[in-house]
Amino acid sequence: MPTLTVTTRPLADLAADCVVLGATRGEDGAVLAAEAALPTAARAHLEAALADADAKGAIGEVHRVVAVPGVKATSVVVTGLGPDVTPEALRHGAANALRALSAKKHVVVGLPTPDRATLSAVADGAYAGCYGFTKISRQPAAGAGQGPKVTVHSQLGGGKVAKDAVARAEVLGRARDWARDLVNTPPNLLVPSMFEGNVKARIKASGAKVGISVLDEKALAKGGFGGIVGVGQGSANPPRIVTMSWKPAGAKASIALVGKGITFDSGGLCIKPAAGMATMKSDMAGAAAVAAAVLAAAELGLPVAVTGYLCLAENMPSGTAQRPSDVVTMRNGSTVEILDTDAEGRMVLADGIALAAEKKPDAIVDIATLTGAQMIALGDLIAGVMANDDSFRDRVVMAATGACEPAWPMPLPEELRKGLDSTVADIAHKADRWGGMLTAGIFLSTFVPEGTPWAHIDIAGPSFNEKGARGVDPKGGTGYGVGTLLTLVEQYS
Repeated sequence: MPTLTVTTRPLADLAADCVVLGATRGEDGAVLAAEAALPTAARAHLEAALADADAKGAIGEVHRVVAVPGVKATSVVVTGLGPDVTPEALRHGAANALRALSAKKHVVVGLPTPDRATLSAVADGAYAGCYGFTKISRQPAAGAGQGPKVTVHSQLGGGKVAKDAVARAEVLGRARDWARDLVNTPPNLLVPSMFEGNVKARIKASGAKVGISVLDEKALAKGGFGGIVGVGQGSANPPRIVTMSWKPAGAKASIALVGKGITFDSGGLCIKPAAGMATMKSDMAGAAAVAAAVLAAAELGLPVAVTGYLCLAENMPSGTAQRPSDVVTMRNGSTVEILDTDAEGRMVLADGIALAAEKKPDAIVDIATLTGAQMIALGDLIAGVMANDDSFRDRVVMAATGACEPAWPMPLPEELRKGLDSTVADIAHKADRWGGMLTAGIFLSTFVPEGTPWAHIDIAGPSFNEKGARGVDPKGGTGYGVGTLLTLVEQYS
């Protein structure tokens, strides 16, 4: 994995495989960022090279120039930042550059970093761009997973503020890469019990003081977790709820994070078409984000108690599988009529939310690849955020914005609640197709005790990138949500 350090030495004097600089989009093409302090000859050489390449300075452009006069580094890479030097542009620009330099041993990143927000964004993007999933092969690639040494040039200085920002970026990046690895792991290698084992191994390797407890299929049945038991009963791989706990002395607040962890979603008896299963190994991205965020909070020593509930199950068809029209009793005693076994995520989440509520946390946030309706409404880059409290919803959206993870506030209209009425149970778990993202949120809200702030983040789109790498997002699992959850916890500290 990559390492991040910080320096204030002049960029031209740093011996490295490459120095990364930024360029904005000007009227006549790419313009080197003014913050790049370089010898006159070096700047003139780079400007001529960019003009010759017809560079525009757009985000996604990466131009490499070798043997730049007056620069000790072997080469200079100029990454596009778009028209405005924003933290988000810096984050994506740094990631694009590092992705193009994955084979290098030492890279210096010299993008504009006048304050903590920009320094954090550059460091975060640089780490994110180094990611690559280690292929499962009889002959793994040499050096797979090692990553380069990345030195971030700080215009903010080399004091505690700068060092803390870069150190946080490394912790966040390491956690997010773990979440990406979990999402990208083939489903036969990450059934619920294997997910549990992976979490235990990661905590042990980290050395962080994170407690862990597990409810297996017997404990779940005995404890009245009818939602997750019903979803998992069709699989030979039984369900789990794994609880991760970071409990610092003198904690200023307590936050519960609940993640959907469907390690593979066939749709159950309401089976998906073949093409619809192609990415269903990623249906546990919410649980991956929660696990990574809890570990990152512990590694950073945040003075907030954080408990993560990983609701793990495999949704499969078989002779023991749950049927449409079944009625199950949930952890909180509510009865639910099952209408569609392919709407399973809300059932495992509801049990997880009910369990989290029993500890009376200051707030509950669940995160899930929950509905196709989210992608229809917001596309594959923006998450939908719903809540039982508008101010708390806005706080979660603000955390997402601060983490450069796009999110949009969505309503939970009371008039849609009647679509969940059931003639045989307390509530049906699904309404009609219209407003499906919202009615899923309304269903979950019924498991939250009155007075407890709660938010639901639907990440069906941004959790998995089926296209080519773009900015901080590699192809495959993106790790979306880790930054949002960690930033939200930090707000409470």
